[in-house]
Amino acid sequence: MTITVGDKLPAATFKVMTADGPADLASGDIFPGKKVVLFAVPGAFTPTCHRNHMPGFLENYETIVANGIDTVACVAVNDVFVMDAWGKATGADGKILMLSDGNADFAKAIGMDIDGSGAGLGTRSKRYSMVVDDGMVKALNVEDAPGEVNVSGAAALIEQL
Repeated sequence: MTITVGDKLPAATFKVMTADGPADLASGDIFPGKKVVLFAVPGAFTPTCHRNHMPGFLENYETIVANGIDTVACVAVNDVFVMDAWGKATGADGKILMLSDGNADFAKAIGMDIDGSGAGLGTRSKRYSMVVDDGMVKALNVEDAPGEVNVSGAAALIEQL
């Protein structure tokens, strides 16, 4: 089942990098009682994700937060070390919460997994953005193709805040 507007996000555990190394971060520590912008990319450092998707959220970070968003988070089916390196390389470190969904458990649970094995990528996440209020999806923007940032970018999402 693919998640839709009005659905509650399922319980999930992500990996994040801390000063002490990799750690688990439960969805119950991210979403309840907060307004969160969550965007997903097929892969850290991949061309569209690195050059188009992430930069829009960084450039519009202050505007997003000024619209009542408590947390901006990025999730990808990459390991925690890659997500940490990507956050540092893009300047997202300290602004955007970098969530590793290394085994695609979250992507599968919300029906946003895709098969990238034809390109040697294995299971990945669709490209999307959503506004989550107290764990409930209030807006959802899913791209038709992984190489596009038409509806899931920061500019489109800001209009939904």
